[in-house]
Amino acid sequence: MELEASIHPGANLVMVRGRIDHGSAMSFSELLHPHLEKCHKGTLPLVLDFSDVDYVSSAGLRALMIATRFARNQGGRLGIAHFQPMVREVFSISRFDLVIPCFDTLEAALEELT
Repeated sequence: MELEASIHPGANLVMVRGRIDHGSAMSFSELLHPHLEKCHKGTLPLVLDFSDVDYVSSAGLRALMIATRFARNQGGRLGIAHFQPMVREVFSISRFDLVIPCFDTLEAALEELT
């Protein structure tokens, strides 16, 4: 599990790589937390790029739900873009795409979140 942050015009972008499962969900949450602390009202939205995430378990979904709640409580905006097909299917089947704004492209995320 790796996270790599970059500033993109219009968003704070975090590239997520690897699996978010029972063994890595806690590490994912810890690595994501500093980015969430900067995600509050009046700041750029935080967009997680999932193009290199090949698996998300229920533990990963829970970590994402907590992250989304944290951002919303601060008035921030959080979204996920660039899903691999299997991960997108997990979000659709579990209906997590209704909990967390999900986008096929970074451009779509920026258009909606800004």
